[in-house]
Amino acid sequence: MTVKLVLLLVLGICAGGLVITLLVLNLLRHRGGDTASKSVGIATLNGNRTLQWGTFLLQSYRWGMKVPLLSAYILQVKKRISFRHVGDEPALRRMTMSVVLIIFGGYGSISVILFLMQPGIAFVVLSVLCAVVLNSLVLDMCLNRIEKRLLVQMLDLFADVRHRYHQHGMVEEALYEAAEAGKGEAAEQVLLIYEALTSPDPNEALERYYEIAPNRFLKGFAGISYMVMEFGDKDRAQGSIYLKGLGNLTQEIHLEILRRDKLDYLLKGLNIIALAPVLFTAPIERWARGSFPTMDEFYRSKIGFVTKISIYIIIILAYLLLQRLQQYDETRYRTGRKHSRIDQFLYRQTFIRKVSMLFAPKPGSTNYSQTIRLMRESSSELKYEWLAIRRLMLFASCFVLTIGCVLLLHQIERNHVLHDPVRDDRMFGAMGEVELKQAREKTSLDQAVLESIEMRRGATYDEISNALQALNPIQLDHDTQAETIARIMQKLEVYNKQYLHWWELMIAVITGLAGYHMPIWLMMFQRKMRSMDMRHEIYQFQTVISILREMDRMSVEEILEWLNRFAVIFKRPLQKCLLHFEHGPEQALEQLKEEAGLPEFQRLVDKLQLALGKISIREAFDDLDSMMAFYFEQRKQEYTKMIDVKASWGRMIGFTPMYALIFLYLVIPLVGMSFLQMNIYYEQIQKL
Repeated sequence: MTVKLVLLLVLGICAGGLVITLLVLNLLRHRGGDTASKSVGIATLNGNRTLQWGTFLLQSYRWGMKVPLLSAYILQVKKRISFRHVGDEPALRRMTMSVVLIIFGGYGSISVILFLMQPGIAFVVLSVLCAVVLNSLVLDMCLNRIEKRLLVQMLDLFADVRHRYHQHGMVEEALYEAAEAGKGEAAEQVLLIYEALTSPDPNEALERYYEIAPNRFLKGFAGISYMVMEFGDKDRAQGSIYLKGLGNLTQEIHLEILRRDKLDYLLKGLNIIALAPVLFTAPIERWARGSFPTMDEFYRSKIGFVTKISIYIIIILAYLLLQRLQQYDETRYRTGRKHSRIDQFLYRQTFIRKVSMLFAPKPGSTNYSQTIRLMRESSSELKYEWLAIRRLMLFASCFVLTIGCVLLLHQIERNHVLHDPVRDDRMFGAMGEVELKQAREKTSLDQAVLESIEMRRGATYDEISNALQALNPIQLDHDTQAETIARIMQKLEVYNKQYLHWWELMIAVITGLAGYHMPIWLMMFQRKMRSMDMRHEIYQFQTVISILREMDRMSVEEILEWLNRFAVIFKRPLQKCLLHFEHGPEQALEQLKEEAGLPEFQRLVDKLQLALGKISIREAFDDLDSMMAFYFEQRKQEYTKMIDVKASWGRMIGFTPMYALIFLYLVIPLVGMSFLQMNIYYEQIQKL
């Protein structure tokens, strides 16, 4: 059995596993929605099937954890899911294995198609690309579905909490009864909040919960519940503070659900459209080679290879940009993030660390201050030294990769010079068997002559003529011999030009510099993209202050401590402000304004400065309700504008790979090769 048959067998088994997995999941989903009119026997059978399937998933989890590489991948998937899915360990394992089986089955089926279309080295490259893309795509779809389901459940649960708070007037009782009566992940989250609030040390328990909270709404809900339970509720003319806070959170959730629904509808299917050209590259190339023989010369040339690589790069970039457009940035910024082991390993290498710091901006310089500020504003968790090492490694990687691609292109061109059949320019269409045999004989003769003169750059006409006469047993006429020698000299010239040129080295240096500045550009992009998240946090701060301002004996320092508990993006500036608050409140708040940079946050700090002694906190924030209403309407308009912009960008990015495949790989080369061929024919006609 050949290697190809073995690979086909393995890939066929994977594809069969995907089909079986999808059929079972679909069957279980439909069985769960059967009406009550079904017989008891069928319901029991469905329950048994569900139990058997769950048992199979748990056994698969245990088997997978015994395989070294597979166990690491399963744990990675489990970590991604457990961040948003809180439940018992068996349920988490079943969900993890369901996702893993779907990914493996989908990869197997796609690999079968790729192997049948593009066997060889192209299959290996494309299969790795599809593995990475499929893993990211399935995980993101699963997590987005969990997040959306959690938001919908939270609406019902908050309504139940509001109802039970009206009944009992106690936060802990309302939370406990709503969690017991509710179902799904939202009820489990509320139960965790209840356990944290009723623990011996609620502050520490809430800090631990903030680290695992799936979204900012649950963090706000936990904090509001604790504040009301700690300080008591205040009945104002507008009603209860706690219920008003719940109403604000409900408005936010409604806005988030509408945004997700509209964005999903507008960007639906664009990922598949962007990735589809991967499957159509080989069929289009085969069709073009068969229908237009002149295209074979383009696909075998350096520019054809570069075009093909460029299309794959466009596909990857389009997919990454679409993934970025479809992200919702929920709880993305977290303190205490675990750093990469690669960064830690490279930092321990003294030589690499010293070389990277030679090229990095020195402390005290303008570039150094700008870089530190950019790292702070983009919420980067990297050390400055780690950033310098990462930039140096990216420069070296991009430079070496570009040089490797250039050398590979030169080697491909050398192989074409030596091994491509000699084509008669006077011939239309594809070569027949007789012409192809004659062309290969000419190629073999040319290769033998070139090897006999050792590919010498300065080989003369007489040396090539003597080598040709010595290697060719058949005596050629004068015209044929002159044509053969001219062809060999042209091949020798092209072959000897395949070396690293200065402009190719400059391209490699420019690519390396682009890689060196890539982390800075990404942080700039991240700073721009997270402005919406900063406004989310400001609105949450305003909700907290709207509750705290009604409490008696509330100070500015206590408000800052509460804001620090909820903060994610503004965590570091608030912590620094609290550390310096005792040595000078005015200076600490002024430094907080400088480090924050956002105008909305600076206005909030201005009101805290007024409340230091001049006026009370309640008077300083007397217009808070109108400000919150204005910011809410403003963010609704920003959401609408952002969705329209993302939709237009998504459509353009999603169809770019298909346009690139059709025009760069087929239409433009076909037109160009046709003009070249017509030019050759025109020159031959003029010589008649």
